[in-house]
Amino acid sequence: MAPLADQLTNPAPAPCGGGYADGFAPVAERFAAQLAAGDEIGAGFAVYHRGRCVVDLWGGRADVATDRPWTRDTRTVVFSVTKGLAAMALTLLADRGALDWDAPVAAAWPGFAAAGKGAITVRTLVNHQAGLLGLDAPLTMDDCVRADRQDHLRRALEQQAPAWAPGTRQGYHAITFGMYVRELFERLTGDDLGGFLRRELFAPLAADVDLGTPAEVDAQIATLYPPSNRARLGHMLRAALGSSTEGKLARAVLRPGAWPRAAFLNPRTGPAGLAVYDTIPVRRAALAWASATASAHGLARAYLPFASGGVVDDRRYVGAAALAPLHQRQGWAERDLVLQKPIGWTHGFVKEEPSMFSPNLASFGHPGMGGALGWCDPVAELTIGYVMNRLDWRIRSPRALALCHALYACAPLRER
Repeated sequence: MAPLADQLTNPAPAPCGGGYADGFAPVAERFAAQLAAGDEIGAGFAVYHRGRCVVDLWGGRADVATDRPWTRDTRTVVFSVTKGLAAMALTLLADRGALDWDAPVAAAWPGFAAAGKGAITVRTLVNHQAGLLGLDAPLTMDDCVRADRQDHLRRALEQQAPAWAPGTRQGYHAITFGMYVRELFERLTGDDLGGFLRRELFAPLAADVDLGTPAEVDAQIATLYPPSNRARLGHMLRAALGSSTEGKLARAVLRPGAWPRAAFLNPRTGPAGLAVYDTIPVRRAALAWASATASAHGLARAYLPFASGGVVDDRRYVGAAALAPLHQRQGWAERDLVLQKPIGWTHGFVKEEPSMFSPNLASFGHPGMGGALGWCDPVAELTIGYVMNRLDWRIRSPRALALCHALYACAPLRER
C-alpha cells in the first residue's frame, strides 16, 4: 500500500498537510509558498524516489463554496495526463505481444483504412504524426460519452482524411489521440481500456486513479476552477502580441481554419466550457484524452513500474525490453504544428525539453491542461504526481515547472 505521509520524517510546512523525507525541504517549501501566496486553490504533490515515497503534500480547498478541505486522497480530473495512462496500457500490450508498434492500425481496425489511412502504423498514430489532429465531422460531448452515439463517433474517425502525408510532420492530436487509441485498444483486446488499467496497474499498485471514475469516489473529486471564457480570451489576446509559446499558439488559434483550432475545438463543450469535464457523465466515461481522475500520490504510484525497470514490490508489471524505447525520443519537432513549441513523443508519452520537468532526456510522462502532471525519470528512479483545481491557461503551468525545478534542486537528486 502507499506509504502514509505521517511515515515521512518531516512534517509539511504550513499551510500544507503531509510530509517529506530528509533532503527534500526545498520542494516542500516551494509547494507551501504557492499555497500561501494564493497561487493554488487546492493542490496535491507527491514524489517517489527509488520506490520510496519522499514527498507527499497537499493543502487548500477542494471546493470553495462548501469550504471543503483538500486531503491526501482528493482527486481532480487531470485532462491530458490521461493520455499518459492510455500509453501505459499500450506499453503493456506491446510487452505481451498483443500490439506491434509498426503494424498498420487497419490490421486490427479495418474501417480505419478509409480516406487514405491504410498504411498508418500504430507508432505513427500515437506519436502524433498521422495528420489526424482533428475531425471534420462536428461533434458534441454527448457524441463522446453516450453509448448510443459511439457508432457515430466511430464513423467520424474512420472517414477522416489525414491533414498531411502520415509520418512527414508532427502536430499534437489533442483530442483525437484518445478517440483513436481507445478504439484500437478495444479492437486488439476486446477489453475495456479503463477496466484494463484498473485491473493491471492501478489496483495492484494501490494507485487511486481511474479512467471511467466510479460513483464511490465522487466525494473525493475536487471542483475544477478554469478561467472564464472571457478571461481565457483576454489572456490569449494579450499573449498574441508577444513571442512566447502562448503568443504563437494564440495567433494560430485565432486564425480560421488553423490546425490548433481543429485540434482543440471539436467536440464542442457547450456553455459549460472546460467545466464540462468536471461533470459526472464525462467522469464516468473513459475518454482516453481527458477524463481520468487521480490524486497526486495516485499518479506518482501509477508511474512506479515505468521508473523502476518494470518491477514494484517484487511484482513485474512490464518487461525491460518494452520500457527501453521510452527512454529515447522517437519523434521530435522544434515547433509542433499545434502546440507551437519544441516537443516529442515516444509510444504516446511526451518527451519534453530538459528545461521543463526533468533535466534527464530519458524522462517521460504526460502533462495535462491546466497544470496537472504525471511524470517519471528512469535515470533518477523518480515519479511525480501533481494535481490542482485552479487551472492555468498557459501551455505549461509555471506552478508545475517551479515544483519540478525545486525537486531537482533537492540534495538526494543533486548527489546522484
